[in-house]
Amino acid sequence: MSNKNYTPDSAAQDVEAALRLLEGRWKLVILFHLFGGKILRFSDLERVIPNITQKMLGQQLRRMESDGIVVRKVYPQVPPKVEYSLTVWGQSLCPALDAFLKWADLRPQPSAEHLPELTANKNETGRKDSKEQRRSKH
Repeated sequence: MSNKNYTPDSAAQDVEAALRLLEGRWKLVILFHLFGGKILRFSDLERVIPNITQKMLGQQLRRMESDGIVVRKVYPQVPPKVEYSLTVWGQSLCPALDAFLKWADLRPQPSAEHLPELTANKNETGRKDSKEQRRSKH
């Protein structure tokens, strides 16, 4: 374990680098399905994550494997059998993500005085999205 002395800048940089390992819509979903020592085949992951495409699942798993989070075991048989599980380092994310979830649960609810402001921001975003969608259709 590193005894690195962080400055505010180096801490921010290292947290950004760590978050990049988990960025993307599907990596955390894949992680949560593999936590607890689970070993799943590609088809099992497709089944438990129904909205992910085969291409995206493959890309995310390859990236997680190259980052040292997931281990891929290929069995020499026909049809091919491939299983995915977390590395020890990948499994060690579980307590950190659990603490992150608990932290998020402690978020105070917005006060009544901020609700109009939040609603206005949401409406502005919705209008912008609608304009962008219309532009992309043409």
